[in-house]
Amino acid sequence: MLRHLIAAILTGGLLLLSAIAHNHEQAPLEGLSEDTSETWLNKYGKQIDQVFSGPLSFSHLPYSRCLEDISAQFDIAVLGMPFDTGVTYRPGARFGPYAIRSGSRRQRETRGYTLAWRNNPYEQGSKIIDCGDVPVSPFDNALAVDQMEVAYSTLLERPTIGQSLVPSLTRRFAKDGKEHPRIITLGGDHTIVLPILRSLYKVYGPVSVIHFDAHLDTWGSYPGQITEQSRVTHGTFFYLAQEEGLMTNTSIHAGIRCKLASMADIENDEAVGFQLVTSDDIDDLGVAEIIRRIRARVGDSPVYLSLDIDVIDPGLAPATGTPEAGGWTTREVKRVIRGLAGLNFVGADIVEVAPAYDNAEITGIAAADLVHDFLSMFLSQEPPKAPATRNTPRDEL
Repeated sequence: MLRHLIAAILTGGLLLLSAIAHNHEQAPLEGLSEDTSETWLNKYGKQIDQVFSGPLSFSHLPYSRCLEDISAQFDIAVLGMPFDTGVTYRPGARFGPYAIRSGSRRQRETRGYTLAWRNNPYEQGSKIIDCGDVPVSPFDNALAVDQMEVAYSTLLERPTIGQSLVPSLTRRFAKDGKEHPRIITLGGDHTIVLPILRSLYKVYGPVSVIHFDAHLDTWGSYPGQITEQSRVTHGTFFYLAQEEGLMTNTSIHAGIRCKLASMADIENDEAVGFQLVTSDDIDDLGVAEIIRRIRARVGDSPVYLSLDIDVIDPGLAPATGTPEAGGWTTREVKRVIRGLAGLNFVGADIVEVAPAYDNAEITGIAAADLVHDFLSMFLSQEPPKAPATRNTPRDEL
Protein backbone atom coordinates (compact mmCIF):
# COMPACT_ATOMS: atom_id res chain seq x y z
CA MET A 1 0.00 0.00 0.00
CA LEU A 2 2.81 2.38 0.96
CA ARG A 3 4.62 1.60 -2.28
CA HIS A 4 1.56 2.52 -4.36
CA LEU A 5 1.21 5.81 -2.45
CA ILE A 6 4.85 6.77 -3.06
CA ALA A 7 4.56 5.89 -6.75
CA ALA A 8 1.46 8.04 -7.10
CA ILE A 9 3.18 11.00 -5.44
CA LEU A 10 6.25 10.65 -7.68
CA THR A 11 4.11 10.34 -10.82
CA GLY A 12 2.13 13.42 -9.89
CA GLY A 13 5.30 15.39 -9.22
CA LEU A 14 6.80 14.46 -12.59
CA LEU A 15 3.60 15.49 -14.39
CA LEU A 16 3.66 18.84 -12.59
CA LEU A 17 7.32 19.46 -13.55
CA SER A 18 6.58 18.53 -17.15
CA ALA A 19 3.70 20.99 -17.29
CA ILE A 20 5.86 23.78 -15.85
CA ALA A 21 8.60 23.08 -18.38
CA HIS A 22 6.09 23.01 -21.24
CA ASN A 23 4.63 26.36 -20.21
CA HIS A 24 8.15 27.82 -19.89
CA GLU A 25 9.05 26.72 -23.42
CA GLN A 26 5.94 28.32 -24.88
CA ALA A 27 6.38 31.70 -23.16
CA PRO A 28 8.59 34.21 -25.01
CA LEU A 29 11.72 35.35 -23.17
CA GLU A 30 11.31 38.75 -21.58
CA GLY A 31 12.55 41.57 -23.80
CA LEU A 32 12.70 39.46 -26.99
CA SER A 33 10.31 39.75 -29.88
CA GLU A 34 8.02 36.85 -30.80
CA ASP A 35 8.80 37.59 -34.45
CA THR A 36 10.64 34.48 -35.61
CA SER A 37 12.18 36.40 -38.52
CA GLU A 38 14.28 38.51 -36.17
CA THR A 39 18.02 38.19 -36.82
CA TRP A 40 21.15 39.06 -34.93
CA LEU A 41 22.04 41.71 -37.49
CA ASN A 42 18.80 43.71 -37.28
CA LYS A 43 18.71 43.51 -33.48
CA TYR A 44 22.36 43.81 -32.38
CA GLY A 45 24.19 44.95 -35.51
CA LYS A 46 27.71 43.98 -36.56
CA GLN A 47 29.19 40.86 -35.00
CA ILE A 48 32.08 42.22 -32.94
CA ASP A 49 34.21 39.65 -31.14
CA GLN A 50 34.98 39.99 -27.47
CA VAL A 51 38.64 40.13 -26.49
CA PHE A 52 38.39 36.47 -25.50
CA SER A 53 36.49 35.23 -28.57
CA GLY A 54 36.73 35.03 -32.34
CA PRO A 55 39.37 33.63 -34.73
CA LEU A 56 42.94 33.72 -33.44
CA SER A 57 44.90 36.47 -35.16
CA PHE A 58 47.37 38.88 -33.62
CA SER A 59 45.43 41.56 -31.69
CA HIS A 60 42.27 40.66 -33.68
CA LEU A 61 43.87 42.04 -36.85
CA PRO A 62 42.51 41.16 -40.28
CA TYR A 63 43.85 37.71 -41.17
CA SER A 64 44.96 36.59 -44.61
CA ARG A 65 46.82 33.59 -45.99
CA CYS A 66 49.16 36.03 -47.68
CA LEU A 67 51.48 33.47 -49.22
CA GLU A 68 48.70 32.20 -51.48
CA ASP A 69 46.52 35.32 -51.60
CA ILE A 70 48.52 37.46 -54.01
CA SER A 71 45.98 40.26 -53.68
CA ALA A 72 46.78 40.78 -49.97
CA GLN A 73 48.47 44.15 -49.48
CA PHE A 74 49.90 45.67 -46.34
CA ASP A 75 52.50 48.04 -44.99
CA ILE A 76 53.34 45.86 -42.00
CA ALA A 77 52.69 42.12 -41.76
CA VAL A 78 52.75 39.80 -38.76
CA LEU A 79 54.07 36.41 -39.89
CA GLY A 80 54.51 33.19 -37.89
CA MET A 81 57.45 30.84 -38.40
CA PRO A 82 56.69 27.76 -36.26
CA PHE A 83 60.14 26.18 -36.58
CA ASP A 84 61.98 24.71 -33.58
CA THR A 85 64.23 21.92 -34.79
CA GLY A 86 67.39 24.00 -34.56
CA VAL A 87 67.42 24.16 -30.75
CA THR A 88 70.16 22.87 -28.47
CA TYR A 89 68.09 22.37 -25.31
CA ARG A 90 64.29 22.47 -24.90
CA PRO A 91 62.07 22.27 -28.00
CA GLY A 92 58.56 23.72 -28.21
CA ALA A 93 58.94 27.12 -29.90
CA ARG A 94 56.98 25.84 -32.90
CA PHE A 95 53.98 26.74 -30.74
CA GLY A 96 55.36 30.25 -30.18
CA PRO A 97 53.27 31.99 -32.88
CA TYR A 98 50.12 30.49 -31.38
CA ALA A 99 51.13 31.53 -27.84
CA ILE A 100 51.95 35.10 -28.87
CA ARG A 101 48.68 35.49 -30.75
CA SER A 102 46.80 34.05 -27.77
CA GLY A 103 48.65 36.46 -25.48
CA SER A 104 47.53 39.34 -27.70
CA ARG A 105 43.78 38.73 -27.31
CA ARG A 106 43.29 41.70 -24.96
CA GLN A 107 45.00 43.97 -27.49
CA ARG A 108 43.10 45.45 -30.40
CA GLU A 109 43.17 48.33 -32.84
CA THR A 110 40.47 50.32 -31.06
CA ARG A 111 42.39 50.44 -27.77
CA GLY A 112 45.97 50.60 -28.97
CA TYR A 113 46.99 53.94 -27.46
CA THR A 114 49.61 53.82 -24.69
CA LEU A 115 50.86 56.60 -22.44
CA ALA A 116 54.41 55.29 -22.84
CA TRP A 117 54.40 55.70 -26.64
CA ARG A 118 51.86 58.54 -26.85
CA ASN A 119 50.33 56.97 -29.94
CA ASN A 120 48.20 54.17 -31.30
CA PRO A 121 50.18 52.37 -34.03
CA TYR A 122 46.95 51.35 -35.76
CA GLU A 123 46.00 55.00 -36.28
CA GLN A 124 49.16 56.04 -38.15
CA GLY A 125 47.81 55.26 -41.62
CA SER A 126 49.70 52.00 -42.14
CA LYS A 127 47.78 48.87 -43.08
CA ILE A 128 48.73 46.12 -40.62
CA ILE A 129 47.53 42.54 -41.08
CA ASP A 130 48.25 39.05 -39.78
CA CYS A 131 49.58 36.91 -42.65
CA GLY A 132 49.33 33.61 -40.77
CA ASP A 133 52.12 31.04 -40.50
CA VAL A 134 54.67 29.65 -42.91
CA PRO A 135 53.86 25.91 -43.26
CA VAL A 136 57.41 24.77 -42.45
CA SER A 137 58.50 21.16 -42.68
CA PRO A 138 59.01 19.51 -39.27
CA PHE A 139 61.07 16.70 -40.85
CA ASP A 140 63.69 18.38 -43.04
CA ASN A 141 65.56 21.41 -41.71
CA ALA A 142 67.11 22.30 -45.05
CA LEU A 143 63.67 22.32 -46.62
CA ALA A 144 62.23 24.34 -43.71
CA VAL A 145 64.93 27.00 -43.96
CA ASP A 146 64.29 27.37 -47.68
CA GLN A 147 60.52 27.56 -47.09
CA MET A 148 61.02 30.38 -44.60
CA GLU A 149 63.30 32.31 -46.95
CA VAL A 150 60.89 31.97 -49.88
CA ALA A 151 57.93 32.97 -47.70
CA TYR A 152 59.66 36.06 -46.31
CA SER A 153 60.90 37.11 -49.75
CA THR A 154 57.40 36.65 -51.17
CA LEU A 155 55.91 39.09 -48.66
CA LEU A 156 58.85 41.49 -48.83
CA GLU A 157 58.22 42.00 -52.55
CA ARG A 158 54.55 42.93 -52.16
CA PRO A 159 53.61 46.54 -52.98
CA THR A 160 52.74 48.64 -49.96
CA ILE A 161 49.62 50.70 -49.40
CA GLY A 162 51.83 53.72 -48.77
CA GLN A 163 49.41 55.87 -46.77
CA SER A 164 51.36 55.96 -43.50
CA LEU A 165 51.63 59.22 -41.60
CA VAL A 166 55.29 58.35 -41.02
CA PRO A 167 57.63 58.83 -44.01
CA SER A 168 58.88 55.58 -45.50
CA LEU A 169 62.46 54.60 -44.80
CA THR A 170 62.62 51.38 -46.77
CA ARG A 171 62.71 53.10 -50.18
CA ARG A 172 65.86 54.93 -49.13
CA PHE A 173 67.82 51.71 -48.55
CA ALA A 174 66.24 49.32 -51.06
CA LYS A 175 68.41 48.38 -54.01
CA ASP A 176 65.48 48.85 -56.39
CA GLY A 177 64.51 52.24 -54.97
CA LYS A 178 61.02 50.98 -54.14
CA GLU A 179 59.12 50.96 -50.89
CA HIS A 180 58.89 47.53 -49.29
CA PRO A 181 56.65 46.32 -46.48
CA ARG A 182 58.04 45.50 -43.05
CA ILE A 183 57.47 42.16 -41.38
CA ILE A 184 57.29 41.30 -37.69
CA THR A 185 58.04 37.60 -37.41
CA LEU A 186 56.78 35.40 -34.58
CA GLY A 187 59.18 32.50 -33.91
CA GLY A 188 59.95 29.75 -33.76
CA ASP A 189 63.48 29.27 -32.52
CA HIS A 190 66.21 31.76 -33.33
CA THR A 191 67.38 29.82 -36.39
CA ILE A 192 64.64 31.60 -38.34
CA VAL A 193 66.77 34.75 -38.51
CA LEU A 194 69.18 33.19 -41.03
CA PRO A 195 66.56 32.84 -43.81
CA ILE A 196 65.17 36.25 -42.86
CA LEU A 197 68.58 37.91 -43.24
CA ARG A 198 69.03 36.15 -46.58
CA SER A 199 65.75 37.63 -47.76
CA LEU A 200 66.54 41.12 -46.47
CA TYR A 201 69.94 41.02 -48.17
CA LYS A 202 68.28 40.62 -51.58
CA VAL A 203 66.43 43.90 -51.02
CA TYR A 204 68.75 46.00 -48.84
CA GLY A 205 72.18 44.40 -48.88
CA PRO A 206 73.92 43.95 -45.51
CA VAL A 207 71.96 45.22 -42.49
CA SER A 208 72.89 46.07 -38.91
CA VAL A 209 71.34 43.84 -36.26
CA ILE A 210 70.18 44.84 -32.79
CA HIS A 211 70.06 41.56 -30.92
CA PHE A 212 68.29 41.22 -27.56
CA ASP A 213 69.29 37.87 -26.06
CA ALA A 214 70.88 36.06 -23.15
CA HIS A 215 73.18 34.27 -25.63
CA LEU A 216 75.65 35.39 -28.29
CA ASP A 217 74.39 33.11 -31.11
CA THR A 218 77.66 33.74 -32.97
CA TRP A 219 79.32 30.36 -32.36
CA GLY A 220 80.84 28.71 -35.41
CA SER A 221 79.74 25.18 -34.59
CA TYR A 222 78.72 22.69 -31.93
CA PRO A 223 80.24 19.24 -31.26
CA GLY A 224 78.83 16.69 -33.68
CA GLN A 225 78.10 19.14 -36.49
CA ILE A 226 79.62 17.18 -39.34
CA THR A 227 77.29 18.05 -42.21
CA GLU A 228 76.63 21.43 -43.78
CA GLN A 229 73.01 21.49 -42.62
CA SER A 230 73.91 20.50 -39.06
CA ARG A 231 75.82 23.79 -38.77
CA VAL A 232 72.51 25.68 -38.97
CA THR A 233 71.23 26.06 -35.40
CA HIS A 234 69.79 28.70 -33.10
CA GLY A 235 73.28 29.33 -31.72
CA THR A 236 75.25 29.58 -34.98
CA PHE A 237 73.03 31.49 -37.40
CA PHE A 238 74.81 34.85 -36.92
CA TYR A 239 78.17 33.23 -37.65
CA LEU A 240 76.74 31.79 -40.85
CA ALA A 241 75.14 35.13 -41.74
CA GLN A 242 78.54 36.81 -41.36
CA GLU A 243 80.11 34.15 -43.60
CA GLU A 244 77.52 34.97 -46.25
CA GLY A 245 78.01 38.74 -45.89
CA LEU A 246 74.43 39.38 -44.78
CA MET A 247 75.30 41.77 -41.92
CA THR A 248 77.31 44.93 -41.50
CA ASN A 249 80.12 45.14 -38.95
CA THR A 250 77.99 47.50 -36.86
CA SER A 251 75.70 45.09 -34.99
CA ILE A 252 75.16 44.91 -31.24
CA HIS A 253 73.91 42.52 -28.56
CA ALA A 254 71.84 43.59 -25.55
CA GLY A 255 71.24 41.56 -22.38
CA ILE A 256 73.97 38.92 -22.76
CA ARG A 257 74.67 36.74 -19.69
CA CYS A 258 75.33 33.19 -20.95
CA LYS A 259 78.18 30.90 -19.92
CA LEU A 260 81.17 30.88 -22.29
CA ALA A 261 83.96 28.46 -23.13
CA SER A 262 86.48 31.28 -22.68
CA MET A 263 87.18 34.85 -23.79
CA ALA A 264 87.82 33.36 -27.22
CA ASP A 265 84.03 33.34 -27.62
CA ILE A 266 84.02 37.12 -27.21
CA GLU A 267 86.87 37.53 -29.68
CA ASN A 268 84.93 35.44 -32.19
CA ASP A 269 81.82 37.50 -31.50
CA GLU A 270 83.68 40.72 -32.29
CA ALA A 271 84.98 39.19 -35.52
CA VAL A 272 81.39 38.39 -36.51
CA GLY A 273 80.61 42.10 -36.13
CA PHE A 274 79.00 42.60 -32.73
CA GLN A 275 79.54 44.89 -29.78
CA LEU A 276 78.38 43.70 -26.39
CA VAL A 277 75.96 45.04 -23.80
CA THR A 278 75.57 42.61 -20.90
CA SER A 279 72.58 42.18 -18.61
CA ASP A 280 74.59 43.67 -15.71
CA ASP A 281 75.25 46.84 -17.71
CA ILE A 282 71.72 48.01 -16.99
CA ASP A 283 72.74 48.40 -13.35
CA ASP A 284 76.16 49.88 -13.98
CA LEU A 285 75.38 52.10 -16.98
CA GLY A 286 71.63 52.68 -16.77
CA VAL A 287 68.96 52.44 -19.44
CA ALA A 288 69.78 55.78 -21.08
CA GLU A 289 73.41 54.84 -21.70
CA ILE A 290 72.44 51.44 -23.12
CA ILE A 291 70.08 53.18 -25.56
CA ARG A 292 72.81 55.66 -26.50
CA ARG A 293 75.32 52.87 -27.19
CA ILE A 294 72.87 50.92 -29.35
CA ARG A 295 71.92 53.97 -31.40
CA ALA A 296 75.55 55.01 -31.83
CA ARG A 297 76.55 51.52 -32.95
CA VAL A 298 73.97 51.05 -35.73
CA GLY A 299 73.92 54.71 -36.76
CA ASP A 300 72.10 55.52 -40.00
CA SER A 301 72.23 52.02 -41.48
CA PRO A 302 69.21 49.82 -42.23
CA VAL A 303 68.46 47.98 -38.99
CA TYR A 304 66.93 44.61 -38.18
CA LEU A 305 65.84 43.95 -34.59
CA SER A 306 65.80 40.40 -33.24
CA LEU A 307 64.51 39.75 -29.73
CA ASP A 308 64.89 36.41 -27.99
CA ILE A 309 62.36 36.26 -25.14
CA ASP A 310 65.09 34.83 -22.90
CA VAL A 311 66.60 38.32 -22.64
CA ILE A 312 63.91 38.69 -19.96
CA ASP A 313 64.60 36.95 -16.66
CA PRO A 314 62.99 33.47 -16.55
CA GLY A 315 61.19 34.47 -13.37
CA LEU A 316 59.15 36.83 -15.57
CA ALA A 317 59.19 34.87 -18.85
CA PRO A 318 59.74 31.17 -18.10
CA ALA A 319 58.45 29.80 -21.40
CA THR A 320 61.67 29.58 -23.36
CA GLY A 321 64.01 26.89 -24.55
CA THR A 322 67.31 28.01 -22.98
CA PRO A 323 66.57 30.00 -19.81
CA GLU A 324 69.34 31.96 -18.08
CA ALA A 325 69.00 33.47 -14.60
CA GLY A 326 69.68 37.17 -14.04
CA GLY A 327 67.90 38.71 -17.01
CA TRP A 328 66.28 42.08 -17.56
CA THR A 329 62.73 42.81 -16.48
CA THR A 330 59.96 43.16 -19.04
CA ARG A 331 59.69 46.85 -18.14
CA GLU A 332 63.41 47.42 -18.74
CA VAL A 333 63.29 45.77 -22.17
CA LYS A 334 60.24 47.83 -23.12
CA ARG A 335 62.01 50.99 -21.99
CA VAL A 336 65.07 50.25 -24.13
CA ILE A 337 62.88 49.52 -27.16
CA ARG A 338 61.14 52.90 -26.80
CA GLY A 339 64.54 54.55 -26.90
CA LEU A 340 65.25 53.01 -30.31
CA ALA A 341 62.36 54.67 -32.15
CA GLY A 342 63.48 56.62 -35.20
CA LEU A 343 66.16 54.18 -36.33
CA ASN A 344 65.92 52.79 -39.86
CA PHE A 345 64.10 49.55 -39.09
CA VAL A 346 63.47 47.20 -41.99
CA GLY A 347 62.05 44.34 -39.90
CA ALA A 348 61.89 42.66 -36.49
CA ASP A 349 61.17 39.37 -34.81
CA ILE A 350 60.45 37.84 -31.41
CA VAL A 351 61.58 34.26 -30.94
CA GLU A 352 62.03 31.31 -28.58
CA VAL A 353 58.60 31.49 -26.90
CA ALA A 354 57.89 27.86 -25.94
CA PRO A 355 54.47 27.84 -24.21
CA ALA A 356 54.77 24.32 -22.79
CA TYR A 357 56.94 25.86 -20.07
CA ASP A 358 54.65 28.82 -19.38
CA ASN A 359 52.33 29.54 -16.48
CA ALA A 360 49.12 31.59 -16.84
CA GLU A 361 50.35 32.76 -20.29
CA ILE A 362 52.73 35.26 -18.71
CA THR A 363 55.40 34.76 -21.38
CA GLY A 364 52.93 34.84 -24.27
CA ILE A 365 51.34 38.02 -22.90
CA ALA A 366 54.74 39.69 -22.47
CA ALA A 367 55.77 38.71 -26.01
CA ALA A 368 52.51 40.04 -27.48
CA ASP A 369 52.99 43.33 -25.67
CA LEU A 370 56.51 43.62 -27.08
CA VAL A 371 55.15 43.09 -30.60
CA HIS A 372 52.78 46.01 -29.97
CA ASP A 373 55.89 48.02 -29.01
CA PHE A 374 57.54 46.98 -32.28
CA LEU A 375 54.63 48.45 -34.22
CA SER A 376 54.93 51.77 -32.39
CA MET A 377 58.72 51.65 -32.80
CA PHE A 378 58.34 51.22 -36.57
CA LEU A 379 55.86 54.10 -36.78
CA SER A 380 57.56 56.67 -34.53
CA GLN A 381 60.08 59.12 -35.88
CA GLU A 382 61.78 59.61 -32.52
CA PRO A 383 61.63 58.22 -28.97
CA PRO A 384 58.51 59.36 -27.10
CA LYS A 385 58.72 62.00 -24.41
CA ALA A 386 58.65 61.00 -20.75
CA PRO A 387 55.34 59.36 -19.78
CA ALA A 388 52.68 61.51 -18.20
CA THR A 389 52.27 61.47 -14.41
CA ARG A 390 49.14 61.80 -12.32
CA ASN A 391 49.88 65.49 -11.86
CA THR A 392 50.22 66.22 -15.57
CA PRO A 393 47.34 68.45 -16.71
CA ARG A 394 44.84 66.58 -18.87
CA ASP A 395 45.31 68.94 -21.79
CA GLU A 396 49.01 67.99 -21.93
CA LEU A 397 48.35 64.25 -22.28
